[in-house]
Amino acid sequence: MTTFLPFFVVIMLLVVGLGYFNERVTKITEEIALMLYAIIIGTVLLLVSHFIKNEDVQLILHDIQLFDLEDYLMDCVLCFMLFAGSCHMKIRDFKRMARQISVLSFLCTFLGALIYGFAFYGFAMLLRLNVSLPVCLMFGSIVAPTDPIAATSILNKFGLPKDISFLIESESLLNDGVGVALFVCFSGIVKASKGENAVMIMLREVLGAAAIGFVVSFICIYVFARTLDYNRQIFASLLAVSTAYLLCEKFDCSGAIASVVCGVMFSSIKRYEKGKGHFEAMQHFDTFWDILDNLLNSVLYVMLGLSFVPIIQMPHVRGLVLIAILCNWIGRAGSVALSTPAMGGIPDGYNWKKFTALLTWGGLRGGLCIALAMSTQPMLDSNTYRLILGGTYAIVFFTTVVQGLTMKKVYSWISRK
Repeated sequence: MTTFLPFFVVIMLLVVGLGYFNERVTKITEEIALMLYAIIIGTVLLLVSHFIKNEDVQLILHDIQLFDLEDYLMDCVLCFMLFAGSCHMKIRDFKRMARQISVLSFLCTFLGALIYGFAFYGFAMLLRLNVSLPVCLMFGSIVAPTDPIAATSILNKFGLPKDISFLIESESLLNDGVGVALFVCFSGIVKASKGENAVMIMLREVLGAAAIGFVVSFICIYVFARTLDYNRQIFASLLAVSTAYLLCEKFDCSGAIASVVCGVMFSSIKRYEKGKGHFEAMQHFDTFWDILDNLLNSVLYVMLGLSFVPIIQMPHVRGLVLIAILCNWIGRAGSVALSTPAMGGIPDGYNWKKFTALLTWGGLRGGLCIALAMSTQPMLDSNTYRLILGGTYAIVFFTTVVQGLTMKKVYSWISRK
């Protein structure tokens, strides 16, 4: 028997068991519960491994804690997660708040990456760490995008005002692609410092990925629009995003950008099909991608929780956890504060100060940040890679668990103010 099935059973047992326990007992947001309880289980497994000296038992415990998260994200599910988020974009609904959404998705994400990168570089200089400015800016682009799954789940539960909730949700859906594009640019500069041409790298990864995503989606959409079978339409979307991602791997382009392009194109054809009256077919399509997206994210949060303790225990990581979280606050608050005046109006009667505080605390991070951090391993030395990965883990944990659990109190405090 291959190792896939036993590991899959263990992961699904945790997803179902922890989810059911949370539903019946703790009743907190699903994603927060899965990560928090998985961290507790991972900590217990680590303690047990210290007391049990049997090598076979220690090997099993080690394997459970360190599932190959990089393969799961980069080679299996990242393209589907990005496609699912972007294909749910309600493009027509963006028109009313197009300016605010665009400012948050593009300008705020860009400023967040820059502010975080310079802040982290400043701390690195004070601590005399051998980390260059391009690497710090690349780190900033990794943690700049907010997570749509966690943000949507938490915001819906706490009953934020309609326009503010829609604004944060839309920002998190769009800034994945922006964050990936920034990551490609800054990682191109890092690679250029090792002898590669930064401009050619960025053109190849961004424009090449966009072209591949467009061409592959166009071909698959031809089948999608002409078949009468609901399942075949879903299969066509799966074929499009997986083929585009695979071709990008082959030609050294950004598979993440290609996945977002595929999602946007299928979102457009989906809207067109609804206009022709094909509501039932599109409902099947949306239901499938909703279920798949939730499954992949649930598995991801459990795996993140299990591997959290071993990652944080890496050399030089624990000392920089607080710095990474502090820089994240500085980057998010600074980017929101600087970009808000360009929005042309804050919805739901919020002033600049309240809006900045709410979006700073509501800026949750998720799986895309971890995936981007893991993809830096080939271009960095081992110590720098561990710093980037450990810092990203710390930010994802803190924003998901701590900020997520306290979001309701923060929102109530801001409302009273």
